[in-house]
Amino acid sequence: MSKDKDITSAQPERYTYAKAGVSIDAGNALVRAIGPLVKATARPGAASEIGGFGGFFDPKAAGYTDPLLVAANDGVGTKVKLAIDAGRHDTVGIDLVAMCVNDLIVQGAEPLFFLDYFATGTLETGIAQRVVAGIADGCKDAGCALIGGETAEMPGMYQAGDYDLAGFCVGAVERGEQLTGDAVAPGQVLLGLASSGIHSNGYSLVRRLAADKGWKLDRPALFDPDRLLIDTLIEPTRIYVKSLLPAIRSGRIAALAHITGGGLLENIPRVLPGGAHAAVNADSWDQPRLMAFLQAQGNIEPEEMARTFNCGIGMVLAVRPEHVPALTAELEAAGETVFAIGTIGEGETGCTVHGSAGTWAAKTDWKAEHFG
Repeated sequence: MSKDKDITSAQPERYTYAKAGVSIDAGNALVRAIGPLVKATARPGAASEIGGFGGFFDPKAAGYTDPLLVAANDGVGTKVKLAIDAGRHDTVGIDLVAMCVNDLIVQGAEPLFFLDYFATGTLETGIAQRVVAGIADGCKDAGCALIGGETAEMPGMYQAGDYDLAGFCVGAVERGEQLTGDAVAPGQVLLGLASSGIHSNGYSLVRRLAADKGWKLDRPALFDPDRLLIDTLIEPTRIYVKSLLPAIRSGRIAALAHITGGGLLENIPRVLPGGAHAAVNADSWDQPRLMAFLQAQGNIEPEEMARTFNCGIGMVLAVRPEHVPALTAELEAAGETVFAIGTIGEGETGCTVHGSAGTWAAKTDWKAEHFG
């Protein structure tokens, strides 16, 4: 063997980003593919193009004079894993938007713009595009613009096929019109808006039950033979923004509580002032068959249900009694299912849920617990 051949064979391997598992070309292809989806969410105040280092929004162009900005961020939890395992990538983006914008509307804020974070081990453009399409659908439903996002391809951080999502949303409310809970007072009525299903909380328990009980997700649900079980479990979180905004701006809502992790027991106290106690009658609405199925399958105690799942109520309103009839009619006309589920009384700040199955109470200074 010649000396020249020895030198050639000793050349070091040439590394590239693609060889390490990251495809810049795939990322660029995704940006091109989602461009039309982003444009479809355009609204006054927002540009419809993506690709810059940041996204601009003009509150004045959106019609605000002296706005307070309100920000929220969230994820979808292990519902993402259920979506991945079932190959149902089209609606999990709606969940992502819903969890953020529903948190903004409870402050009285109109969602203005949204940004997403999509992280995966190896970018599969087709799957990512389906997820972003769901995000765009959620933004259109909420009336906010998708003005940017981040796609992170991180080999070694995720198992093959896995991804995770985070969402960030900013809204606005005119100064003095924000909902803080200070207007809540004894004598007010609690109205509950029906959920569309499990929404995006409690899925670690749902997935544990599915594994332990051997559920056949691709077969009709026992409680709803017209739908596959996976379709009932993956149903996207309801977005309440457009139905609630008119009532908020009319000044007829004292407070709103988004029923997420912690259920009715833990979320209603988050909007109560000192000396106000919420009493909820669990017999005032029919438990959805899906919730009854989960409870029966897991032999779940009622109190555990009330702390883990929304139990059929996705949003709670505190309103003065004289506003109940008109507000109920307006919300129903906007497509909501409305129940009178309880009242505000005097007492230690917290929530009591009572019904034929028993009584459970939560007395929670949520702000003190959350912020230490």
